[in-house]
Amino acid sequence: MKTYKYLIFTMLGASLFGCKKESITATNNTRLWYEEPASKWMEALPVGNGRLGAMVFGDTRNEHIQLNEDSMWSGGPDWGNAKGNKEDLEYIRQLIRDGKVHEADKEIIKRFSYKSVLRSHQTMGDLYIDFQNEVPEAENYQRSLSLDSALVTVSYKLNGNKVVEKVFASRPDNTMVVHLETDAEEGLDFNLRLDRPKDKGRPTVTVSNPANNEISMKGVVTQFGGKKFSNAFPIDYGVKFETRLKVLNESGSVSAENGKLILKGVRKATLFIVGNTSFYSEDYANENNNDLAALAGKSFDELLERHVNDHQSLYKRVAFELGNDALDTLPINKRLARLKEGQSDPDLAATLFQYGRYLLIGSSRPGTNPANLQGLWNQHIEAPWNADYHLNINLQMNYWPSGVANLSECQEPLFDYVDRLIERGKITAKEQYGINRGAVVHHTSDLWAAPWMRAATPFWGAWIHGGGWIVQHYWEHYRFTQDEQFLKERGYPAMKEIASFYLDWLQKDPESNKWISYPETSPENSYIAADGKSAAVSYGAAMGHQIIAEVFDNVLASAQILNINDPFIKEVEEKRTDLYPGVVVGKEGRILEWNEAYEEPEKGHRHMSHLYALHPGDDITENNPEAFKAAQRTIDYRLEHGGAGTGWSRAWMINFNARLLNPEAAQENIKKFFEISIADNLFDEHPPFQIDGNFGYTAGVAELLLQSHEGFIRLLPALPSNWSEGKISGIKARGNVEVSMEWKQNALTSVALKAPVDKLITLKYKSKNIEVALEANKTLVLNQNLEIIK
Repeated sequence: MKTYKYLIFTMLGASLFGCKKESITATNNTRLWYEEPASKWMEALPVGNGRLGAMVFGDTRNEHIQLNEDSMWSGGPDWGNAKGNKEDLEYIRQLIRDGKVHEADKEIIKRFSYKSVLRSHQTMGDLYIDFQNEVPEAENYQRSLSLDSALVTVSYKLNGNKVVEKVFASRPDNTMVVHLETDAEEGLDFNLRLDRPKDKGRPTVTVSNPANNEISMKGVVTQFGGKKFSNAFPIDYGVKFETRLKVLNESGSVSAENGKLILKGVRKATLFIVGNTSFYSEDYANENNNDLAALAGKSFDELLERHVNDHQSLYKRVAFELGNDALDTLPINKRLARLKEGQSDPDLAATLFQYGRYLLIGSSRPGTNPANLQGLWNQHIEAPWNADYHLNINLQMNYWPSGVANLSECQEPLFDYVDRLIERGKITAKEQYGINRGAVVHHTSDLWAAPWMRAATPFWGAWIHGGGWIVQHYWEHYRFTQDEQFLKERGYPAMKEIASFYLDWLQKDPESNKWISYPETSPENSYIAADGKSAAVSYGAAMGHQIIAEVFDNVLASAQILNINDPFIKEVEEKRTDLYPGVVVGKEGRILEWNEAYEEPEKGHRHMSHLYALHPGDDITENNPEAFKAAQRTIDYRLEHGGAGTGWSRAWMINFNARLLNPEAAQENIKKFFEISIADNLFDEHPPFQIDGNFGYTAGVAELLLQSHEGFIRLLPALPSNWSEGKISGIKARGNVEVSMEWKQNALTSVALKAPVDKLITLKYKSKNIEVALEANKTLVLNQNLEIIK
């Protein structure tokens, strides 16, 4: 009975038993802390409300808070939808049929691609707090981020007097808040200023003082170093914006001077930073007025409480611990240093899991844009890879944790965005490929939902399956939420558009009499052609056929749920039956990446696209022993040749390890991930920074603990041996089942399940396999033998 009580009150918590959230004490692994200010951007700490974000440095002399907004992009939706035509497609197909693949490589770029494009997501600017007090070095310094409350706190002593800075980005009040307080009798003297980097030497903002306690920073997002068709293409237009700062102080004085604010003798001050853009509203300046007006009469404590309640409504759904938390007494950078020396720190692995959830909440909320290549946090005018939306894994990986980590709402911005991509992709399909049904989306896009091909070389971006991959997320959203209305109104229509394109894109292969996709590429990889030279464009490729098969399967499954039986569905069934297989095992026991067993110039390539059907797809499971074994051999081969590098590639490997039920390999890849990919602020340092590795890691950890893609629920399918003791609550299985577990000595001790409707589910733990009935909104608790104890 003691075990059962412990299960209820310390593991399952509010999400399953309706307890007040105060009944669960936040563990230390929800806090990142440091003993010194950030010396560079990759040490600063992020806050975000989905649309507005900031990186907090915590400097005691010249505090720097770098600001972001998710629609800060140059240009507009005015570069067309397509390049090339149906005749160009047939010409390239003929080249491939004739074996002239090198010529096809050149022509696909020449005829279809916008080549290199530079129009980037950009920083909103910077807030500087320049302290004027002549004081010695700060003492007792600590800088921290509470993942639990989404609050950055900087505290220290000056001349024995305490100074505290608190920063958060509030979604309910649509503002960022910086609160400064000291117990020094004389208060603090500091100046406030807003600034933004220049664009190729040109000023990007004008700064003024609309009131004695306000700063306004107005500008247009330009890109004078822009590129189009691989040529210089200065962009002198883009999203218009205004950032506004307002300060309220309870003591001392505030005055305006040349766009700055001068504060003297202040013991307590609250700074409000709002920012709006023309992307969301043509009257963006008035939106700032409205946001500031709505803050009137609200105290800092009230704003903080509203913010914390909103954040915790998502964040506290899941709790995760991995045993000993003794190392929480060390700052994060020192713990990382220990890990890189080969020492163990499972508790930090749990922290990084929760950090991924924190970052998704902070960069993707209903009504915002989806998380981009850097989520929301970007200090650049020209960000690496434009901080854009890469649809050959990176954007998808951003949202892998959303279902299983109990954050399904955070995926809504992705659907809003993809709906826009599909609408423009219909035009691309028609104009560029002569396909009058459905939509096509290529490798990369941006705020403007451009569906066209952009790549200077064919192996990098001459790929048509961005839409096919991304609509998997509509189906997975349904599988996790069981929201049939969503499936009917959004999921099925999106999948149907992509499937319709594929129906007309596929060609009959005269040798196999199968439907085949070409021209194809395997993302960012190349093969050795018959003449011994590297080529990218091919006659069929594994990933393309795996994705097409999945789109057809998901359309057919959706139609069955929605009782749809029409000529379109019959056509999908027919072509699915005769589709060229995407999973083919070669003579060496590995899964072929192309339709032929080509040699590769880069045998350890970071992309393992031909394993899509293993993860995030679900066609390769232990029920298909040959393919299952071949998938492991494929990974081993890549690793033997230096594969699985940094960042997202290593995170994807953890997910592969989980699906292959290989905890030893997962443990090794988690170790490598921490050693080579994690910066001191726990961002994924690819390098440079890409947030997909953070999200991919969180998804991978969940896969190690819980899997539900096979139609049943696997418990602890690939638990690393160094995670010998732990507990997790609130993660989700497909079927909208909430799962909580505890384990000791690497063995399950208890599991609890809850669903909003009555349902039968199958559980599998090691050799045990049982069926249990769940009653709506009632928690079912089982012991280590999967025997019901409540």
